[in-house]
Amino acid sequence: MNAPAPAFSADTLRAALDGLLDGLPSRQATQAVERLIASYRGDTPTDAPILRDRADVVAYAAYRMPATFEAVRSALAAFAGAVPDWTPATHLDIGGGTGAATWAVGATWDGPRASTVLDWAEPALALGREIAAAEPALTGVRWQRARIGAAPTLESTDLVTVSYVLNELTAADRAALVEAAASAARAVLIVEPGTPDGYARVIEARDRLVAAGFRIAAPCPHSAACPIVPGTDWCHFSARVSRSSLHRRIKGGSLAWEDEKFSYVAATRLPAAPAAARVVRRPQLRKGQVLLDLCETEPALRRATVTKRHGDLYRAARDADWGDPWPPADTGQ
Repeated sequence: MNAPAPAFSADTLRAALDGLLDGLPSRQATQAVERLIASYRGDTPTDAPILRDRADVVAYAAYRMPATFEAVRSALAAFAGAVPDWTPATHLDIGGGTGAATWAVGATWDGPRASTVLDWAEPALALGREIAAAEPALTGVRWQRARIGAAPTLESTDLVTVSYVLNELTAADRAALVEAAASAARAVLIVEPGTPDGYARVIEARDRLVAAGFRIAAPCPHSAACPIVPGTDWCHFSARVSRSSLHRRIKGGSLAWEDEKFSYVAATRLPAAPAAARVVRRPQLRKGQVLLDLCETEPALRRATVTKRHGDLYRAARDADWGDPWPPADTGQ
């Protein structure tokens, strides 16, 4: 997805994460990461905090925080494209842990804002505060311990983000959290792993937000029911993440990057102009043509074939990426 110019560089976050593993035995870091991966994938659902101590939190921050940051920033870029004249003055990051979504909000919209990170794991909040000290724009963030789920009472705010949290909650707590976010916010972003189960949780949250009077700003070009037949496919996107040394050690890979797959929904009570269509699969480049799988306004899923005879549209299609709006505004289509 094409993101707006960041208010500060992601390199600041990467630099702040360097050295976190110093003094933590390699085997302990590996075991913590393996358990966190299982929780992230939904293999070990729980109603207790996943981040239990400093070792867990350091492993999480080094291994998962960059990926969460890139996924949330990518989703926020799509949302910002639908509400180009709006900047949130207040932000609440529910279940934010070490604050990756708060970094992503700061990388999407410039200017000061009042941000609060809620999480039930005090070690995560403490490390988040420590990491945020590297970025002056985040030094005013409030880090507040709170039980997530169980019908939370939330202060009124412009933007609520809930990233990689719903898989940690019971069905009843998921419903209560989404409804509380809808009552408190002008805009809500939900991000979950790009798996069939993650997508199912996003669709469940999407339905609740629409029922609460929100309109969908992204990724969907409409607020009607998702055209994907349940059980046949799932909607997800991809964000490229630079691999840390811990990534390469755990996975045994040599590549300097990996792709983070995620599902999301961004909904708002604000006037919004969603994309006319969105590219929902990686474009396929063929000789003299590009195949684009699109979710369209009607709503419907359609494969479009763009050929050289389409001129500027063809050139735009060759540059299109998975998750982009279609057609680009500068093609005049």
